[in-house]
Amino acid sequence: MCGIIGIVAHSPVNQAIYDGLTVLQHRGQDAAGIITCDGERLHLRKDNGLVRDVFHTRHMRRLYGNMGIGHVRYPTAGCQSSAEAQPFYVNSPYGVSLAHNGNLTNANKLKQELFQEDLRQINTDSDSEVLLNVFAHELQRHAELKMDISHVFKAVAGVHRRCRGAYAAVAMITGYGVVAFRDPCGIRPVVYGKRETAEGVDYMMASESVALDALDFELIGDVAPGEAVFISLDGQLHKQQCADQPSVSPCIFEYVYLARPDSIIDQVSVYKARLRMGDKLAKKICRVWPDHDIDVVIPIPDTSRTSALQLAYNLGVKYREGFIKNRYIGRTFIMPGQQQREKSVRQKLNAIELEFRDKNVLLVDDSIVRGTTSSQIIEMARDAGAKKVYFASAAPPVRYQNVYGIDMPSNNELIASDRSEDEVGAEIGADWLVFQDLQDLIEAVGQGNPDIEAFDTSVFTGEYITGDISGEYLNDLQTARSDAAKKGRREKDDEVIDLHNTA
Repeated sequence: MCGIIGIVAHSPVNQAIYDGLTVLQHRGQDAAGIITCDGERLHLRKDNGLVRDVFHTRHMRRLYGNMGIGHVRYPTAGCQSSAEAQPFYVNSPYGVSLAHNGNLTNANKLKQELFQEDLRQINTDSDSEVLLNVFAHELQRHAELKMDISHVFKAVAGVHRRCRGAYAAVAMITGYGVVAFRDPCGIRPVVYGKRETAEGVDYMMASESVALDALDFELIGDVAPGEAVFISLDGQLHKQQCADQPSVSPCIFEYVYLARPDSIIDQVSVYKARLRMGDKLAKKICRVWPDHDIDVVIPIPDTSRTSALQLAYNLGVKYREGFIKNRYIGRTFIMPGQQQREKSVRQKLNAIELEFRDKNVLLVDDSIVRGTTSSQIIEMARDAGAKKVYFASAAPPVRYQNVYGIDMPSNNELIASDRSEDEVGAEIGADWLVFQDLQDLIEAVGQGNPDIEAFDTSVFTGEYITGDISGEYLNDLQTARSDAAKKGRREKDDEVIDLHNTA
């Protein structure tokens, strides 16, 4: 899960891209980058860290140009090397830069093809660099002295033929414009919009509509699955379907956890989808436990608030804010290492004892992944004086790895992987646990757009929407994503940094 932005405007775009990336910071806290185009010259700044830490005044002043792309990254395989910060750049043809959200499931095969057949060298372990080189090679196949817009669409069609998995990308072609494209299933989101100015119309692409809202851009719509939307340097919009058999099959976890509630993705309001999740969950509680003794519903901030509020309303039970969040601690879901996650939970949340003392409390969270956060929060609720602590998940049990750009842990680190729902409840220390039913979740999100043909629900079912995931691939991914493997990569990165600093 990463955040991407592209802007073509009639004035400098450095500040606008910066502001947009801060709005998308929830999608990645590991690294950030911006590249701008000023005539034939590119200007790049990227590094590890939050947007506010990567870009200082001296960096912003050097990011000249009325066209640019930006990226916030979170590591899909646990690597924290600054070499994998985006955007990436290749100089042929024309000079192409790219920022990518997702994960190519055939990246290793493509990397070999690029070296042996396309004569292109990949310098990092990032599949985003692979995607860039595939796009650049396909563009070069049609390249002429002066680029034609049709060449861009043919290049994207070539990407679709060769690449598998999830990819939402923005690519900047030096001196020509910016193109946004999306895999044929539309697993990861991209939207685009426009803004009227005195000089003309500015265009923007971004992972979520909230970034457009923050910069006063009017949402035009989603980049359709398989589609490419190209904005030329002179401010003209062109779009074309580039895939043979596209289908609207977004990742349902975007609506559960990843996206901000004020975003609209594939014409579905994330906020309203989460309200409906609360409705469905309340109905299930009334069905399976009609004589419940819940005194108060308390959300685990922030993503579960919307569902929890609607759940409490339907149950006729008080809704209270029982935890206060320190907003300067990152999302524990994407923190590397069990020890760091456990430490950060206590730093991030503090219980208001008055809301727990002598009450039967129903805690509501968006999902349960490792169970680390859930068990610690239940313990905090008991320490604050709760008589009983019940737990509700707005999503079904997460039992399988995600292969499309979310760095979920290996299967043996997922608490529900080999446990029943009752066993998960016992493991996290809840007096009672309820999960959302998968069909209810699908209906809660799908109600917002009847044109959605299916959802990728692989983290709940193990059925991958692209239909090309083998057991061997999952085993390799499980090895790469284990906490032990990530620790080894961090230690290696630290050694490289130490050698650099002492050289």
